[in-house]
Amino acid sequence: MTDTLKTLDDWLSHLEALHVSAIDMGLARVARVRDAMALAPTFPVITVGGTNGKGSVCAMLSTMLVRAGYKVGTYTSPHISRYNERVAIDLAPASDEAIVESFAAIEAARGDTTLTYFEFGTLAAMKAFVDAGVDVAIMEVGLGGRLDAVNVFEPDVAVVVSVDIDHQAYLGDTREAIGFEKAGIFRAGKPAICADPNPPQSLIEHARAIGAELKCIGADFGYTRLEQQWSFWIGEQHRHSLPFPALRGAYQLSNASAALAALDCLKLRLPVGQGAVKQGLLEVDWPGRFQVLPGRPQVVLDVGHNPHAVRAMVDSLRRLPFAQNRIAVFSMLSDKDVDAVLELAKGDFDVWYVGGLDMPRGQSGAAIAAKLAEHGIADVKVYDDVASAWRAALSVAGENDRLTVFGSFHTVAAVLEAREAAR
Repeated sequence: MTDTLKTLDDWLSHLEALHVSAIDMGLARVARVRDAMALAPTFPVITVGGTNGKGSVCAMLSTMLVRAGYKVGTYTSPHISRYNERVAIDLAPASDEAIVESFAAIEAARGDTTLTYFEFGTLAAMKAFVDAGVDVAIMEVGLGGRLDAVNVFEPDVAVVVSVDIDHQAYLGDTREAIGFEKAGIFRAGKPAICADPNPPQSLIEHARAIGAELKCIGADFGYTRLEQQWSFWIGEQHRHSLPFPALRGAYQLSNASAALAALDCLKLRLPVGQGAVKQGLLEVDWPGRFQVLPGRPQVVLDVGHNPHAVRAMVDSLRRLPFAQNRIAVFSMLSDKDVDAVLELAKGDFDVWYVGGLDMPRGQSGAAIAAKLAEHGIADVKVYDDVASAWRAALSVAGENDRLTVFGSFHTVAAVLEAREAAR
């Protein structure tokens, strides 16, 4: 069978059909294959979970560590344009060849154990990092934490960035239930970083029950924002005169503090000097997370797809300079809380251009427009797909207008693809 799998696209198609469901929570199957491959990293592992902000923390950690001279493996998901974005070595996407080689090794080792697309990818990322001889791996949790495939690897530091409502079908529909799932990445006797300013009691109690070294923002570490710079503190230690992160959004100082707290916990094994911290903050890049593109009209890309993320996006939009017309290019998957998102965002746009997403869990432009009507949003233009909605919005936008693309990774990806095709 594997003789016919030559390219990365061949493999990805194979993985999509391999398991009966796209999501199958549990670690037993992944652990069996991990053990069959003898996949036991000897380098430090930082695991990063949370409802939102995970990717930004991973990006900051990776950039600071690379600038400090370490070889860094970073695993994130989902990707926006290419699968290779998920597996990065020294900030660069891994080659097709490296990923295919890892996939082939997993296929040879798994026997009759089936793996989901994400589980296969998680094992492949770690195999690629071991093969590349990285000094440290940063692993973003896909969904929840306790039963997520990433949790099959033992972290030296675990970070929970935020806890809010998302993936209710798998994690529960309260912050307490979700907090317990997120806290599942904590380990006994190991540092556990929580950057949520109001952590669920379930997270605190689980950390205490297992004997994790819990450090919470505001109590054990934090930041002080000044006009032109900021300072980070953890215990009695301080890092002063830090530049604001290159990533936009007021919440990024909290994310940066989580990253610096994690580095502090590993300072004996992976010391990172002040110069590398400053350089990393200035150079960090994480596309699609309140990404403001250069040029006119102003374009903002945000993959936010749950109320917590959209609340942060709206707050950041309000901090931007005045825009004559505020245009939304919008689409969401059917299993997301579109009602809560629209209630948060409806007052911040003058006109909405909506398009369908033709994929599992996607919905038509007409279905999305009907939702907007339920929320009293009257000025809506409807298109078959996101790319068409984007092109129509761009055609009417003046140089003093702002277009905000949001609602899903797939929405942002469609617009980026359309922009690339138009060049």
